[in-house]
Amino acid sequence: MSVELAERGLPEARVVNAFNMVGNPHRVDPDFPDGQPLMFVCGNESDAKLTAGSRIDELGWPSPVDLSGIENSRYLEPMAMAWIVHFLNQGFDPGFAFSMLRKQLPA
Repeated sequence: MSVELAERGLPEARVVNAFNMVGNPHRVDPDFPDGQPLMFVCGNESDAKLTAGSRIDELGWPSPVDLSGIENSRYLEPMAMAWIVHFLNQGFDPGFAFSMLRKQLPA
């Protein structure tokens, strides 16, 4: 069941999607040689996303990238599947995570 559908089924819950694109060995203090990985969050409740962001920060992650409403979890779910496929293809090695590169474009 998708996170989006779970929220619909639990209308009183404050649902935030996060942590589905990294292996469990790296959920606390993610330390990779090339820098820190990326954490996306999405959800419909701003306060819940702030709470999740605080927990993400306490666990040693950089500030999460807010993808807005819970309906955007449908884009994180395929990314999680891509992570799982690569995990399987690498012989069950969870030693990788996603990152985002930024570059200033010329005006």
